[in-house]
Amino acid sequence: MNWLPWSRSRQAGTGFPVSAGSHGVAAGGSVIGSALGEGSQVTFVGTQHVTAAAAEVTWPVVVGQIPVLASAFQPRAGLRQVIGDALMSSAGASPSGYVMSGSGGVGKSQLAAAYAREALRDGTDLVMWAPASDVQQLLSAYAQAALLVQAPGYASSDPEGNARAFLGWLAATERSWLVVLDDVTDPDVVSAWCPDSARGTGWTLTTTRLKDPRLTGGGRARIDVDVYTPDEAEAFLHARLTGEVMDDLIDNQATALAEALGHLPLALGHAAAYIIREQTTCQDYLNQLSDRAASLDELLPHWADTERYGRQITATLLLALDATDRDPLGALAREALRITALLDPDGHPAALWNTPALTAHLTRAGTRPQDLNSTAPPPVTGDQARAALRLLDRYGLITHSPRADGHRSVRIHALTARAVRETSTGTDHATSALAAADALAQIWPDNDHTQREFAAVLRANSETLSVFAREALWTPSGYHAVLDRTGESLYKARLYSAGSTFWHTMTADCERILGSDHPATLTARANLADFYREAGRVGEAITIEEQVLADRERVLGDDHPDTLSSRENLAVSYGTAGKVEEVVDLLEQVVADRERILGGDHPDTLLARVNLAISYESSGQRLEEAFAIKEQVLADRERILGRDHPDTLTSRLTLAVSHCLADRTDLAIEIGEQALADGERILGNGHPDTLIVSLHVASFYGLADRAGEAVEVLEQVVADHERLLGSNHVDTLTIRASLAASYGATDRTSEAVDLSEQVLADRERILGSDHPDTLTNRHQLALFYWAAGRRDEAINLLEHLMADQGRILGSNHRNTRDTRDALTDCYQQQGRTEDAHSLVERALADEAIAAEQQVLADRERTLGHDHPDTLCARLCLARSYYRAQRHRESIEQQERLVAGQERLAGPDHPVTILTRGNLAYTLWIARHTQQAINLLERVLADQKRVLGTEHPDTLTSSRDLDHWRSASDEADQSP
Repeated sequence: MNWLPWSRSRQAGTGFPVSAGSHGVAAGGSVIGSALGEGSQVTFVGTQHVTAAAAEVTWPVVVGQIPVLASAFQPRAGLRQVIGDALMSSAGASPSGYVMSGSGGVGKSQLAAAYAREALRDGTDLVMWAPASDVQQLLSAYAQAALLVQAPGYASSDPEGNARAFLGWLAATERSWLVVLDDVTDPDVVSAWCPDSARGTGWTLTTTRLKDPRLTGGGRARIDVDVYTPDEAEAFLHARLTGEVMDDLIDNQATALAEALGHLPLALGHAAAYIIREQTTCQDYLNQLSDRAASLDELLPHWADTERYGRQITATLLLALDATDRDPLGALAREALRITALLDPDGHPAALWNTPALTAHLTRAGTRPQDLNSTAPPPVTGDQARAALRLLDRYGLITHSPRADGHRSVRIHALTARAVRETSTGTDHATSALAAADALAQIWPDNDHTQREFAAVLRANSETLSVFAREALWTPSGYHAVLDRTGESLYKARLYSAGSTFWHTMTADCERILGSDHPATLTARANLADFYREAGRVGEAITIEEQVLADRERVLGDDHPDTLSSRENLAVSYGTAGKVEEVVDLLEQVVADRERILGGDHPDTLLARVNLAISYESSGQRLEEAFAIKEQVLADRERILGRDHPDTLTSRLTLAVSHCLADRTDLAIEIGEQALADGERILGNGHPDTLIVSLHVASFYGLADRAGEAVEVLEQVVADHERLLGSNHVDTLTIRASLAASYGATDRTSEAVDLSEQVLADRERILGSDHPDTLTNRHQLALFYWAAGRRDEAINLLEHLMADQGRILGSNHRNTRDTRDALTDCYQQQGRTEDAHSLVERALADEAIAAEQQVLADRERTLGHDHPDTLCARLCLARSYYRAQRHRESIEQQERLVAGQERLAGPDHPVTILTRGNLAYTLWIARHTQQAINLLERVLADQKRVLGTEHPDTLTSSRDLDHWRSASDEADQSP
């Protein structure tokens, strides 16, 4: 073979003077030795050798070195389908070339190499692989190709002319061809030197990190190359390790490992090589990867580059950052990348970059050294911040797609983010983190639970930031506001389990950083208790709150606002646990303290008085006093806040509830309807406070036998909750269950069944099969099945439910007993008398009665004889005695129950009258005939006076009394 020398070199200091303006392109004489545009590089070749052509061209011709495909290469079927569909389209519509764009390490060159090798196998006449990051290398490759194909116009002394001759040959030839331009860093190279197939016999494939419109000029189409799909990533690991006969290193964490590596082909290749060499399992490697103290270059070392990327992984991921530095926005872009690396890789809102916090921070970060003495550097605008993001997007360092991704419009690969963090200094890291935290707090909406998708994105970014920059979010005065907003958001979203975890971690960090007595630490502990209470962990909540109250009294003083709040919180938990007397004592103290410290008209004082009134009602005592307090608070709020203030509307609603409790349902409905109209007028139909009023109005309708109207209201409330909070929100599920109950009450049994089945499936998925709400839902559905005639299904569901309730709640829990009662009734109505009898016998075994006796004794000792929970326990024991046919003991308990109910609610309260009626029925069953008749006569007289002559209970008692008298007369007349 002959070597044909040619030279375009010259001595230093000779030749033309060349200059270019900002963003310009300059070349002296020819493009040899010149760089075209941003990001381009030059390899100056003083002497260029090309191989002389043979007399005849031997086809196929291969120019350049096509990379070897990686071990366990994944064919990327989805991406190839996109390109293949276009290639198979009509010639007139088919692009002349494709630009595969993607960040470093996603496998662009490997995919291009696969196309090149397939082209050779398919008989393509010319396949060319040309490194395109350097214009000189590209021109040299073109010149070599011109020689090999004997392009017309080829001249050994003119390499640039030869390159153009080659392009001319490509445009005119009828030979098939594929030209791959690998790793383009300068869009001008593509626009100036990209081949064109005028006859449609060839095509060009370009790989680049850039996203630049100049790349897709001239009929070229862009194909975005991303990471492997999860299936491709896992298939790669399996194929790579299996190929080395190391199947045993593949464990159940292979999927998790691929996910932790972000499905990045480069990282997966390094990780597989590391696992093979060190013979470690996927689980062990994942543990090392999760260790934030280890660097990427340690976990993905250079020797693991078995596929010849040629760089350390950190350098590969951040290679384009040097190019962005040369841009006028380079300093802003670098800082924007640093901030993005601290946030959720899955994306954050573009609105973050318009906040005062970030624009001010970027102003400081983007100040040039020569401007350091300036007292007021020009402020960075939101448009400039966006331009910096676009610059990073153009070089593949981030993805910025504000139109497509909504609240997650700025994304970054997790490994790129890690590489950025590892190359940031401590000071830069902390200041960037604070700026990001301030910006998140500034865009966080007050009622974020009505914007659930946005709220979820904000929480994810706050939590990611706190993981990677946790220490930066603490000062001697406490923790950053964005952490508090995160916890508040979890509470509003009813994510009690996640919130408990969040505040448990916060509490531990506060104690470690600030100390156990710091006010912020006490607040974190109080918040943890709130979540524990709402998650059903009431005992743990009370333990924490009692300690927090004691600590705040000691550290802050008895009259500090936080101390008063602790008393109120503890009262709420006591109420949840049924400790009514303790609730009243605490709230009476809180009211007195707030009146003394804040004054009687302060909003917090008014709220404390309402809570006290509610506690009076919950205790079943001082009902008139509770009503008077609520009336006075309503008057005070109207005077101080105005009739249309939300707190005033709430006062009207609480007063309506009091009327309802006093059986003044019509008045409760009147007040509730007015409160609803006011809420819709002032707050709007979809406001959370308006929805609460709607729920109460629906419940009032149900109690007034206006079930149809209740359904109408509940259907609208369900629609509003699904729109604002989502169909999976805990509150939405509760309201949907209420709607199902209303359907059942209006004989819309089929709809009740369908909705109850949906809610049950959702609760099992979201809350779990053992959650109390899920168990309640199963009981409701069983009753609907029975009403729909699906009796076998109803019995089967109740049987399994009773077993689960016995396991979870205990055999003597009220809900377990209700299920047992329902199942017994079902057995009896189905004629399964023996099953019913057996169930009763098992349920009312002596040990069960002994347990109920213990419950009653404990409640009498801790709560008092007349506490509602004590009376409830006595009722349960009396019922158990009755079912065990121990009538004497049942009558004894019922007599004490009647006396306690008379002291608690009064002799004319409907519940008292009902309790007295139950005693009469037990006396009749126990054959105390005359005593039963006498008592039922009194009950009937009370019902006529209190409930009215046409009330269903009154009519039932009247019929039963006639029957008893007749039966008694017949017994007396019998011999």
